[in-house]
Amino acid sequence: MSSNTPPSFLSRIAIAIGSFFAILGNGRLAADVTRLRAGEALAADVAPREIRVEVPVEKIVEVRVEVPVETIVEKTVELRVEVPTDTAALQLLGLLQREARFVDFIQEDVAPYTDAEIGAAARVVHAGCRKVLGEHFTIAPVRPETEGARITLPAGFDAAAVRLTGHVVGQAPFTGTLGHRGWQVTQVQLPQLTDPQAAKVLAQAEVEL
Repeated sequence: MSSNTPPSFLSRIAIAIGSFFAILGNGRLAADVTRLRAGEALAADVAPREIRVEVPVEKIVEVRVEVPVETIVEKTVELRVEVPTDTAALQLLGLLQREARFVDFIQEDVAPYTDAEIGAAARVVHAGCRKVLGEHFTIAPVRPETEGARITLPAGFDAAAVRLTGHVVGQAPFTGTLGHRGWQVTQVQLPQLTDPQAAKVLAQAEVEL
C-alpha cells in the first residue's frame, strides 16, 4: 500500500488504539498530536529553510621556496700512457726485424758478397721496411711544393723543419730552390705492449730440435 493512500477503517481503529496508549506514555508525542489537531503543519510538511553558516577559512598563501640543487658535472679525464722513448725505439727495431730482417741485414758483413747478391737482399729488406712504415706510421712531406721549385722562407720560419744549405748570408726572408721536400710523422700507431721488458729482445734465438 502506498504511503499516500488513506488507511482502511479497520486499520484506523488499530492506529487509534495504538496511538491512545502511545500518547499516554509519551508527552512529546501528545504535544505533537495537539498541534496537529489545532491545524499546525507537521515538521515533515514544512519546506526546509536554507541555513547559511559562515565558517572562517584560513587563507592559503602559496610560498615559493627555492632550494639550491647541487649540480653534478661529469668530467672526462683522458689518460694518456706514454711509452718510454727507448722502449718505442726497441719496439720499432723489433718490427723491422720481424718484417724485413733489418737487424740481420745490418749486422751482416756484406763485403764478401757481390753487388747482385746485396741488391737481391736489399730488395727484401726494402719491402719489409716499407710495410712497417705504412702500417705503423703516417708520413707526410714537410713542404707541399714540388722539388726544384723556388720558395721563400719568411722571418721566423721553423728551423727544425727546414735546413738551409749553400751560401747562407744575412737574415730571413730567404729565397732558394727546394732540394728535398722533407718528411714528418703525423701519427704513430705502435702495437700495445704487455711487457715493455720484452721489447729488448729484437729477435728470439732459434733452437732446432
